[in-house]
Amino acid sequence: MDPLVIEAGERDAEEILATLESGRRVVVRTEFLDSEHEVTLRYDDGTFYCDTPTRLHRHEERSEMLECLTKQGYAAE
Repeated sequence: MDPLVIEAGERDAEEILATLESGRRVVVRTEFLDSEHEVTLRYDDGTFYCDTPTRLHRHEERSEMLECLTKQGYAAE
């Protein structure tokens, strides 16, 4: 299944989480320091992953991922 590609702030956090939980990856296009970057989000074996250009981090809880999506500006407010 191809990933869902979105612009940062285009979808709300619950919609992104539902997509991830269905097994589909989400690629978020975001701007940082005047250049465009892609962040790949995925859900695997009960863990949420955020693969940014500089690091890979994970969230064990859905609530942690929800906070990350909002705090990083990947989801609409």
